[in-house]
Amino acid sequence: MDRNEEITLTQMRKSVEKLGSSTESYGEKTLMRFLIARSMDPEKAAKMFCQWKKWRAEMVPLGYISDSDVADELAAEKVYLQGLSKNVHPVVIIKVNKHFPSKDQVQFKKFVVHLLDKTIASSFKGREIGNEKLIGILDLKNITYSNVDVRGMITGFQFLQGYYPERLAACYLLHMPQFFVTVWQFICRFIDKATREKIRIVTSEEQREQFIKDVGEEVLPEEYGGRPKLVLLQDVAVNY
Repeated sequence: MDRNEEITLTQMRKSVEKLGSSTESYGEKTLMRFLIARSMDPEKAAKMFCQWKKWRAEMVPLGYISDSDVADELAAEKVYLQGLSKNVHPVVIIKVNKHFPSKDQVQFKKFVVHLLDKTIASSFKGREIGNEKLIGILDLKNITYSNVDVRGMITGFQFLQGYYPERLAACYLLHMPQFFVTVWQFICRFIDKATREKIRIVTSEEQREQFIKDVGEEVLPEEYGGRPKLVLLQDVAVNY
């Protein structure tokens, strides 16, 4: 960390205190994520950090969301956690053709938090460093109109942007059908520029080969050009 970053970080800590909160027990790498997300503006980063702490206390009072809290969503067996990529990022896969818009939005939001928290937790043993990132893969193969969940996708990306700043390394969209293109264009209106730049739509064979190269054959399941089998999210044990 250079001198300018140290000064900005100190300013952010002071701004957080002025807002009636504290950065105690949060390391530099965690705080830097908020600064980067707010273009190194200490006051804006402090505001985002305080909003995140408040949201976290309300949404995840125990520090984690258990499987039993999101049992209906897990029962669909639509999310898979595959281990670490070449760049040591945990890889989470969502098979969208197994997803249907939830009638219980509270549980769905908890499920988004559950899968993001568990994915991040799978990247380390022991204590979290604070700058861990994840790779998301949205597989749109064989989806129909009944699988389309605009509200759900917007919620997912907005949670990433607002409450998991700088956690996304990359997001790959595979097998996008033509009818979904217009839907995706609408969803993109709710995704900020920094997040959109990390999203890659894989269509050509060249893009597919690059996708396999970037993520790694050792972690990608067989059906995506790799070697392992799919591993359900609920079958992976982590320490929060």
